[in-house]
Amino acid sequence: KVIWTVFVTILGYASSLPVGEDALCTAEELAKYRIIFTGKWSQTAFPKQYPLYRPPAQWSSLLGVTHSSDYSMWKKNEYASNGVRDFAEKGEAWALMKEIEEAGEKIQSVHGIFSAPAISSGTGQTSTELEAHPRHPLVSFVVRIVPSPDWFVGIDSLNLCEGDHWMEEVSVDLFPYDAGTDSGFTFSSPNFATIPQDTVTEITCSSPSHPANSFYYPKLKILPPIAQVTMVKIKKTQLGLSAPFINLPAKSNEIIDTVS
Repeated sequence: KVIWTVFVTILGYASSLPVGEDALCTAEELAKYRIIFTGKWSQTAFPKQYPLYRPPAQWSSLLGVTHSSDYSMWKKNEYASNGVRDFAEKGEAWALMKEIEEAGEKIQSVHGIFSAPAISSGTGQTSTELEAHPRHPLVSFVVRIVPSPDWFVGIDSLNLCEGDHWMEEVSVDLFPYDAGTDSGFTFSSPNFATIPQDTVTEITCSSPSHPANSFYYPKLKILPPIAQVTMVKIKKTQLGLSAPFINLPAKSNEIIDTVS
């Protein structure tokens, strides 16, 4: 009875321990992916206050990292770091790069950093390669919406590993987020710091519920995706060769509602 009680106690304790998102990855040692970011921010899709000049609608460079569950670049409903704030407001990557580097040195939670060039219009593609490791199978990245107060799109801790194998391909629709550091309502709002700082929140067609907001479309149920990201695993036979640029067919994301 004593042995059984001890066994059940240990089993119950073990089952209550937190399991990291990457704890069960037993895949091959490394995996390389081609990541393709597609901007879908067109005037047809998002007609309200669409930026046409000074500057026109465009995307910043993409900055991302492969990491373990011990690291978080950004997270919905949590406060943005100083690095994410600088990137979301001004597109400056130095502070965010320093935060990533320090996390990698302190707790070995980061495997690699990757970046892709900016896109000079609201629609278009940019791409690069990334490397994931069984102990660091999560992918996070940010891309700033330009112009905007502190708005961005991105992914938080997407796991590329499924048990003993890596995913061959994954696509995710992206929607706008507010970093919670600037209180501007429109794409071209002047700098107006949010004091005290707010948490990162998703921007929807009804939130913020203010008619001045550039994404406020009250007749819609949800916003169409403003961007999309696709990650395609590079086969071993392709390693060492320059991966071809993948021109993915863009799915329609136009707003049907007529907005003046």
